[in-house]
Amino acid sequence: MKEKFIELLKSTNREGIDNLIAFLEKTDFYTAPASTKFHNSFEGGLLSHSLNVYTALKQLVGEQWSDDTITIVSLLHDICKINMYKVEYRNKKDETGTWVKEPFYMIDDMMPLGHGEKSVMLISEFIKLTKEELYAIRWHMGGFESKENHNYVSKTYEKYPLAVYTHMADIMATYILE
Repeated sequence: MKEKFIELLKSTNREGIDNLIAFLEKTDFYTAPASTKFHNSFEGGLLSHSLNVYTALKQLVGEQWSDDTITIVSLLHDICKINMYKVEYRNKKDETGTWVKEPFYMIDDMMPLGHGEKSVMLISEFIKLTKEELYAIRWHMGGFESKENHNYVSKTYEKYPLAVYTHMADIMATYILE
C-alpha cells in the first residue's frame, strides 16, 4: 500500500511533492490508525483509509477533475492525523476472568489546529494547492463539522462541488469500503 500511495503522489509531478513524501517518511503516516475506535483503528489504518478515499473519489467523479487533483485531495485529506495517536493500556478481564492489559489508541494532538485546517496547512508547506483542492480538503468532514461551521460548509459546497464529492468519498470509504 505504501508503494502505491507514493507512486500515486509522484504521478502528480506537483512541485514539492518529493519533499512532502520525504516529510511523511519522518512521521507515523504509514503506520498510524485512521481513528481511535471508529474506522480503520488499526496500525496502517490511515494509509488504507486514504487509498480507499482515492478509490471512492475516482468512482464518484470520473473525469470531471484532473488525476492530480483527485490524487492530492483524496490521499492527503487526513494528513492532519500524523503523529496524533498514541497507544495506552487499560485493564480488562479476558474470557477466563483474568485481568489483562489491553492496548487502545488515544488522541495526543500536539498540533491542535483543527482537522481540515491542519491538513491544508501541512500540505501547503510543501506543495501549492488550487483553491478547489484547498476547500475540498478543508471541508471534507461535511456535517461532522461543529454546528457553528455548517454555514461555511454549505457555502463551500455551493461553490466547490469537489468538496461535496470529497466528503462523499470519505463517507463511502469509512462506511462501505471499510
